[in-house]
Order: sequence, then C-alpha cells, then structure tokens
Amino acid sequence: MTNSTDFLPINGTDYVEFFVGNAKQAAHYYQTAFGFQPVAYAGLETGLKDRTSYVLRQGKITLVFTTHLHPDSEVAEHCKLHGDGVKFVALWVDDATKSFQETTKRGAKPYMEPTSLKDEQGELIQSGIYTYGETIHLFIERKNYQGVFKPGFIAWNPSYRPSDVGLLFVDHMVGNVGWGEMNTWAKFYAEVMGFSQLISFDDKDISTEYTALMSKVMANSNMRIKFPINEPAEGKKKSQIEEYLDFYHGAGVQHLALATDNIIETVSNLRSRGVEFLHVPDTYYQTVLDRVGSIDEEIKVLADLGILVDRDEEGYLLQIFTKPVEDRPTLFYEIIQRKGAKSFGKGNFKALFESIELEQQSRGTL
Repeated sequence: MTNSTDFLPINGTDYVEFFVGNAKQAAHYYQTAFGFQPVAYAGLETGLKDRTSYVLRQGKITLVFTTHLHPDSEVAEHCKLHGDGVKFVALWVDDATKSFQETTKRGAKPYMEPTSLKDEQGELIQSGIYTYGETIHLFIERKNYQGVFKPGFIAWNPSYRPSDVGLLFVDHMVGNVGWGEMNTWAKFYAEVMGFSQLISFDDKDISTEYTALMSKVMANSNMRIKFPINEPAEGKKKSQIEEYLDFYHGAGVQHLALATDNIIETVSNLRSRGVEFLHVPDTYYQTVLDRVGSIDEEIKVLADLGILVDRDEEGYLLQIFTKPVEDRPTLFYEIIQRKGAKSFGKGNFKALFESIELEQQSRGTL
C-alpha cells in the first residue's frame, strides 16, 4: 500500500500506557531495571482525584504507568481482572480527528471522540477506538503541543536517575487473542486501519512436541507499526498463549519488542540490573551458525547471554526474551537488534518455545 492511499498515516508509537496496582513502584522498577528516564507525573498534586500516572522514556519509547486511588475505578477493575497490563497503545498521528473518522466509519467501535486538551503549552487532540480484549488504540495529535507529555501533567524530576541501557524504539508489539480470533483481528487491522499482512505463521511453523500457536503480523504502510496477532492452536499440552489467556482473563498485549543497536551491551546491562531472561539450552549454539551462517558477533558471547540469532533474505537479527515481568505469567519483553533482517525470528521459535515450556512446567501450567 502506498502512502497516497493511506487513510490512516501513523508517524510511530506515541506511548504505551499500563494500568498497574502500584504506579510508584512500577515506575521505580522500569527506571532501575530497564533504564527508563523520568519525564512527567500526574496525580493528587496536579488535581487528579482518581488516579496517578508516571511517564518514563528511553530513546523514542514512552511508557506510562497509571494506578487507581479508589477501588471502584476503571483502573482498579482492570487490575483486578487482568493484573498489571497494557490498556492503551497510543499512536502518533498528524490528525486525530481524521484518524477517528476514518476508522469508525470502517467499523471500529468508538472509545473516545476527538477531544481537545489545552494548557499554556498549547493544544493536544486525542481520540480512540476499541481493539482486542480491553485494549484501546488512542490517536494522539501533538503538533500544536510543546509540553512535557500532555496537558494535566507536570515535569517529574527526581534525583534518582539510573542510566539508560540503549533501548531505542518499539520494534513491534504482540497481541494474544482467543481461539479462532486471529483472522478476525487481522481483518480488523486490514479493513479498519488499512494495515497489510506482512507474514503469517501456522501451527506447523510454530510448534514443539507439546504446544503450538498461530500468528499473523499486521503492519502499517510505513512499517513503523507492526502488530503480530497470536492465537492458540491444538497441541498435546497447554500452550503459552492459553496460559496467558487464562491468567490475563482475555485477550491483551503479550509483549513489547524493544530495539537496540548493541544487544550484547543492552542485555549485559539488563542482566546486571536483575532482569531475568528465558534460558536457552546450550545445544542451540552448537548448530545455530550452520543455520544462519557468518555473523559479526562471537557465538560464545551470545551463548553466555542467551541471545538467539536468525537470518532471512535481507540479513540477520539477534533477539532475546525476558521472563514475565509480572507475577501472573502474562506480559514480557523482547530485546531485538536487526542487522538487515525484516522478519521475526521464525528459526528460533522451536528453541524459544521449548524454553517457555520449561518455565510453564515449573509453574504447573503446561
């Protein structure tokens, strides 16, 4: 699809907002463990009566952590049902009103009509539509806004500022949906948002002896937004997607893939700060170079850190997955470095799923 026919031009991911049980502590964790930098705050001190939000940023990745101040609020209900999880995937657009009109006329369920927020720093316009589960896409238009984040937020300047770890931008964001729902949501992104299908994997591509899943990757025209959509597939045992759906109580964002241009440095740093990654069996590294050919990195260094490698026609990629970052086995992160490759690590799926199955086994949920 060319830009001339793109009815929903998107500049990139504006921010990802999580509803969490304790935003102050979540913000501290993302500062300390992942190196996110403090940006903005909203809460009782800024006149908010029902919630508190902390905004953090690293490179072009902006994360917002919002908690409830009362038990009967939307945020509290979300946390009770899902645990900590992603509520808003906000997309940066030039025209939030047009984005809302174009998507709702194609069948999107409206969440928020175009709304103007103003303060002395200018005007920000936002609108929103429902997607899978209780996940919302917001359209954020900030071309006439100069403030720290949004009207209603103040700059957050704590003295505690651990250094960043070299994370640059959101490479892709993965949604888990229920049995038989992948095609419905792939169609939603195609018809309602004008995305095209980049790639699809079926249960022959993504399976082990025990579990399987299916996935379709949907992307917008400039490829800055890539949303793989996963659904479970029949296997001998319970797949990671089923485990997620059971504990999240519905569809939701499974992981954010964050890009770096030096994965060895980034992962070494994350490990030293207590971030836990999936264990990859040593046998993986005995044969990986036969499959991917020559790479710049030393295989021993990758093996020591547990970093996976895969190649496509255009180059190779390096990737690694954290263990879930919540007590429920739901949300996790992927760290990815692309060296030309446009794909998603299909050659690693088997090794990756076997390591996830080991974790599931220890949780008694396989």
